[in-house]
Amino acid sequence: MDKLRAMKTFVQIADDGSLTAAAATLGMSLPAVVRSLAALEAQLGARLFQRTTRRLALTQEGLQYLARSRDILAAVAEADASLADEAQAPRGQLAITAPVLLGQRVVAGFVTRFVAANPRIRCSVQLLDRFVDLVDEGVDVGIRIGTLEDSSLVAVRLGEVRQMVLASPAFLRRNGTPKHPTDLRGRPCVRLAGPIRPGWAFQDGGRRLHVPVDGPLDFNHAGAALLACEQGAGFGQFFSYQVQEALHERRLRAVLAEHEPPRQPVSIVYPHARLLPARTRAFIEAARRELAPLFA
Repeated sequence: MDKLRAMKTFVQIADDGSLTAAAATLGMSLPAVVRSLAALEAQLGARLFQRTTRRLALTQEGLQYLARSRDILAAVAEADASLADEAQAPRGQLAITAPVLLGQRVVAGFVTRFVAANPRIRCSVQLLDRFVDLVDEGVDVGIRIGTLEDSSLVAVRLGEVRQMVLASPAFLRRNGTPKHPTDLRGRPCVRLAGPIRPGWAFQDGGRRLHVPVDGPLDFNHAGAALLACEQGAGFGQFFSYQVQEALHERRLRAVLAEHEPPRQPVSIVYPHARLLPARTRAFIEAARRELAPLFA
């Protein structure tokens, strides 16, 4: 007995709910389907279906064996597909999403180089500062900052980023350097609009600390808030990748480093799938090689 073929026949019977329908789907004769199921049940020593003249229903053993059979058949198909993919260059359309500033400063350049190295792949990139439902919106992969909460997604960790408080040197000369997060109260802070609690997160002696902040400027985009801080409008809290250039060029200085909150993971996320296309696997592997060092 061909065990994999018998499994495939069994799964098709379960999907179609009928021996006759499964025979038609598989292009087999009805007696051949009956013999295949009987041989499988005999080898397993268990009845997989309860059969009457009017209906076909899975037994408890059949339900358990169905789940395992689907996993095995999917794994075999994935192995076959991976070998077939290796025989040709990855190709097709790939939809990608990332936060706006991360996309502008990191992802756009990487994707451009990735497409140049894989000319048969076309990439559509959406830079959005909102939650994107990958499945509902038809997106193949996302690059996200923060802990993954959606259990229907797979996360491949690239590294992590810090949340830093910064201000321009001129602003610090005028207003002084805070020694503790609570020193920010009453001082001008440049905020990103939108959070339910208008404050910033810190750590103090190992415990989490939330400090309400206020100021004359709120922005809905981190790039604009960053520019305002560079021009001396106040303190701002940003991710480390957003301020690398400004720190290097000394347009901003970091403060309260010892009170920064726990670092946030940066991950590539994609929907659970047994069969990842070669283009998606190629993108993930390239991102791990090229982007992971940026978030070490």
